[in-house]
Amino acid sequence: MALTDLDRSLIQRCLAHEPGAWKDFVDRFAGLFIHVIQHTGHARSVPLTAEDLDDFCSDILLTVLDNDYAILRKFRGESSLATYLAVVARRVVVREMTRRRMSEALGHVKAHQDAVDHALYDTGRIDNRELVSHMLDGLPELEAEVVRQFHLEGKSYHEISRGLKIPENSIGPLLTRAREKLRRTPGAIMT
Repeated sequence: MALTDLDRSLIQRCLAHEPGAWKDFVDRFAGLFIHVIQHTGHARSVPLTAEDLDDFCSDILLTVLDNDYAILRKFRGESSLATYLAVVARRVVVREMTRRRMSEALGHVKAHQDAVDHALYDTGRIDNRELVSHMLDGLPELEAEVVRQFHLEGKSYHEISRGLKIPENSIGPLLTRAREKLRRTPGAIMT
């Protein structure tokens, strides 16, 4: 399906920062984003609360707004805007779900959840990096670096492979092994 005149106009209005354009954008695509979130959660067997839906939807909308609508500026019109935004939304949701699962895999038990939430959300990303660095101290250097690049820096397998000069198809198994090692030592992680 091609780009419609309505969507082309909506993109132009958003990029021009016209009053009401962002509201029209949100009204037009919020339902799509909710559908993508629910479908992705179901496909990944991730139960979602109403708060999760709000959080993921906010993450998607912030991604669209980031860098003065960079996502909309990158759109080439080779598909419908809805298709393009569904792909963007799914990537945002998968990244956030992966981040959450990594947090769980790193040994965050319920008794420590308040302290972890404070470290991850209230004091900012630097504390998060320090916490993760501390947790990864027990891993071999290569595994720790791959985990850092994938989960903290958001790099793709291809980018990690190129940067560390290791085969791209070795990244997934390496991440799995690292998670297993971290999962087996929960006491050492939350000292």
